Amino acid sequence: MSYFLTGATGFIGKRLVRKLLARRGAVVHFLIRDASPEKLAALHAFWGVDGRRVVPVVGDITRPGLGLKAAERRALVGKIRHVYHLAAVYDLGADAESQGKVNVEGTANVVAFANEIKAGCLHHVSSIAAAGLFEGIWREDMFDEAEGLDHPYFATKHESEGIVRAQAKVPFRIYRPGMVIGDSVTGEMDKIDGPYYFFKLIQRMRRLLPSWMPTIGIEGGRINIVPVDFVVNALDHISHAPHLDGRCFHLVDPEPMRVGDVLNTFASAAHAPSMTLRVNAALLGFIPRGVKKSLLALTPVRRIRDVLMKDLGLPEDILQFVNYPTRFDCRETTAALKGSGIACPRLADYAWVIWDYWERHLDPDLFIDRSLRGQVAGKVVLVTGGSSGIGLAAAIKLAQAGAVTIICGRDEEKLQEARQQVAALGHELHTFAVDLADLQDADRLVKWLLDTHGGVDFLVNNAGRSIRRGIENSYDRFHDFERCMQLNYFGALRLTMGLLPAMQARGGGQVINISSIGVLTNAPRFSAYVASKAALDAWTRCASSEFADVGIKFTTINMPLVRTPMIAPTRLYNNVPTLSPDEAADLLVEAIVSKPVRIATRLGVVGQVMHALIPRVAQVVMNTSFRMFPDSDAAKGREGGRAAQLSADQVAFQQLMRGIHF
Repeated sequence: MSYFLTGATGFIGKRLVRKLLARRGAVVHFLIRDASPEKLAALHAFWGVDGRRVVPVVGDITRPGLGLKAAERRALVGKIRHVYHLAAVYDLGADAESQGKVNVEGTANVVAFANEIKAGCLHHVSSIAAAGLFEGIWREDMFDEAEGLDHPYFATKHESEGIVRAQAKVPFRIYRPGMVIGDSVTGEMDKIDGPYYFFKLIQRMRRLLPSWMPTIGIEGGRINIVPVDFVVNALDHISHAPHLDGRCFHLVDPEPMRVGDVLNTFASAAHAPSMTLRVNAALLGFIPRGVKKSLLALTPVRRIRDVLMKDLGLPEDILQFVNYPTRFDCRETTAALKGSGIACPRLADYAWVIWDYWERHLDPDLFIDRSLRGQVAGKVVLVTGGSSGIGLAAAIKLAQAGAVTIICGRDEEKLQEARQQVAALGHELHTFAVDLADLQDADRLVKWLLDTHGGVDFLVNNAGRSIRRGIENSYDRFHDFERCMQLNYFGALRLTMGLLPAMQARGGGQVINISSIGVLTNAPRFSAYVASKAALDAWTRCASSEFADVGIKFTTINMPLVRTPMIAPTRLYNNVPTLSPDEAADLLVEAIVSKPVRIATRLGVVGQVMHALIPRVAQVVMNTSFRMFPDSDAAKGREGGRAAQLSADQVAFQQLMRGIHF
């Protein structure tokens, strides 16, 4: 038996061809625009046959006669038993012109072709979208009753089906699949569509919240989801069954689930929190359409909506389909499939397979280059305070990743040692001696960077001064506060503001500030240091809002305690759990690769939440640490002796508050 298919290389088409080839003696002709050997080889491998049973026909569905020569069409007259028309634009986000050209004009060309070659039967694969936004139950014998066809996808699917009904001179059958997702056995899918658009949201909920935590979600209409293997099996069976010409078949789930239940089913498959409380999208129906359009026309509302939709990977029109009003009757299909063993499986039985395939093969994050080299190779990166500690560890990683790495510091000798250390590893490090606490010296660095490199792509404000001394021992040391503010805030600010214009001219860049967990926990004995870092954090939040639309990203790292020369004078820290400089540098790498607004430890976030929700309790906790761990001898102006032996309470408290400065 001979077949002819359009859309044979598509998601459904490829699987239908494989199904047809399982029939004895089947030969499949398929329309294809590119018949290059490499493309045909991949198709042959998928179908498991050679070129003798699958015949490529080079053409174009959008051209009259499918772009075939008259002789080619004559050669097929009377030889094709079944013509399957599957080629179409299924993308909701596609423009109206392309949908009209393929879905409408393409269908007219296929119908004319089937008439010309006197095909035994034309099988038109339409969609439930042909019903538009019909409110109520849509039967398989309904067509003219469609309503709500404003969207080009709905309109073109309805119009193309009308062309088959009006212009086909050969027997025809029409199939309306529901929302087709991956294979119920393998999960295989070729693109993100339909419910897949919400998978990223589910994934983020899983990362943020434990699976047992109830959350708020949305509710809407019933969404009809079917796996591709059911569609292919049903299509193959019904198209070969006798006495069914002229009918339409709904290849749908007879018991569709509401949107909220669908999302919860996939949330369960992903081990994400369930949306226990669901807000019905139908409530928005009471808002007049004109009012909703007016609200979305407001610039702040529109921009917030666009950012959220883009961040979650949702197409612009997806929300208007959440409250889908149509139910689909499938009695004709059920009768045609009776005794075949073919039935639509329950989504709950195979949702985990769909989710697993998406997370392994389709998750957009899989296609992001998450290597440091992919982000910084060939880019100019400046790390302040880079001659030792976190700065040097980060500079080594950046140089190894191919960045044009520049470090600066006050001590020329230490800068030279750092340069030699990196050179010994086979990489180059550029250095510049500067005192950032001297604003004129900071301006000199900016001028050199602009003249030599045209600016920087990444600025890491790592240089800092830390002083551990209680306020009661600082009454006569106001200069401690001035020195911290001069370097940690004014110096970083002078450098950042000097480099921002060049970043903006380049069309983007990133500023990374090494802040402190103490800003989140309000660590005692560090009032000078924490205040200066908090000032920079606050300025950064303001700047990030101003530069959000010009491609410049700001990231604040609220760093826990790190074993660097900065903390060496405080002997208490010899017994405190700390990060190594290399581990701290890994946080900086994460900032460059992922570009989050903030990176903080869980303990830091807990401290911030405590100060926001139960400030009195937070004060008691921090005061306890203040009294348990006194100022060092150096902070009190005395010669340091042997570090005091820690008590059991002090050791226990240290472990409880890992990484907090105290």
